[in-house]
Amino acid sequence: MASDTFLTIAEPAEGLYKEKMSKFISFAIPVRSADEAKDYVKAFQKKYFDARHVCWAYMIGAARTDFMSNDNGEPSGTAGRPILGQINSAGLTNVIIIVVRYFGGIKLGTSGLITAYKEAAADAIANANVIECHEQTEISFTFPYIAMNDVMRLVKSSDITIVRQSFDNSCSMTLLIRTDFASQLCAKLTDIDGVTLSDMW
Repeated sequence: MASDTFLTIAEPAEGLYKEKMSKFISFAIPVRSADEAKDYVKAFQKKYFDARHVCWAYMIGAARTDFMSNDNGEPSGTAGRPILGQINSAGLTNVIIIVVRYFGGIKLGTSGLITAYKEAAADAIANANVIECHEQTEISFTFPYIAMNDVMRLVKSSDITIVRQSFDNSCSMTLLIRTDFASQLCAKLTDIDGVTLSDMW
């Protein structure tokens, strides 16, 4: 796969695992950032306030270096880590998996918990639509109105999404493009008279 290519899920999916009257309901949700993942955690903790535990793990970014897991009161390493392990096994990123546990009154022990959270997470992934995506980069720039035709000719491509645009005496535009193609597009933009890229470029 290219350096900006990654696997994620197309839409939320659910899974379920039952063991000794305990019920583990799992939710796999696509996310774009750690903040978005944590917002889901808060929402699920509120929604399932009557559950014994709401455990989770997420992975963000094509490089798969931004991740976190949480046992939410389960014995250390028995919940969050097995969930994260399933995300890794599937090679996914930009995803959070939340497992809600309703306690059935019988303790499962360390190995039982690890198996339960692992299987619940695996079931949510099995029910998800896994897709290949590309890391996106935003490019912002300004240009004089006279350069409009040249700019529009360049950005009218199926690989480019126009996020924002403003046309006046001085025009501005923000584009979204595959990260691997960003430098090439910037070089072409700067060849157009009057185009000024934002500081990040």
